[in-house]
Amino acid sequence: MNGTDMIGASIVGGLAMAGQWKKYASKESGVLELRRLCCTDESPKNSESYFISKMLMLLRKHTDAELVISYADPTHGHSGVIYQASNFQRVGLTSPGKVIIHEGKVYHDHCIRAKYKGVLKPFAVKIKSALDAGLATTEKRVGKIIYSYRLKPIQPHET
Repeated sequence: MNGTDMIGASIVGGLAMAGQWKKYASKESGVLELRRLCCTDESPKNSESYFISKMLMLLRKHTDAELVISYADPTHGHSGVIYQASNFQRVGLTSPGKVIIHEGKVYHDHCIRAKYKGVLKPFAVKIKSALDAGLATTEKRVGKIIYSYRLKPIQPHET
């Protein structure tokens, strides 16, 4: 590996769930979600926490966001060790979820309600039909662990 090889990537954006920002900030732009983070297997030890520290520094400097939220999914064997190592705080759990298993693939249960211009998408019809015919099953999943990292101090409310 030389100094120009890419060893990781991340995706940061607004919270994926509409309205969830209200739990954490006074405005939608006050909260960002670390949606994805990955580093190559060849990356040096502690690359993930180093990567996160640099990303948080850039977000603090170049955004108005006050808080970063991320989730660890126990279903996939994630406990949030990297967030803990990066000084994120565990703030709770999401509600348990449900997935659909069809032809060996796992789909979020919301997929059967996906519409375009008020009409169910063909994919939604296919998965819903498979469920109705017993060709697909549902499975409950535990909630994800919610972690947060404060980028800026809490501002007192004006009265």
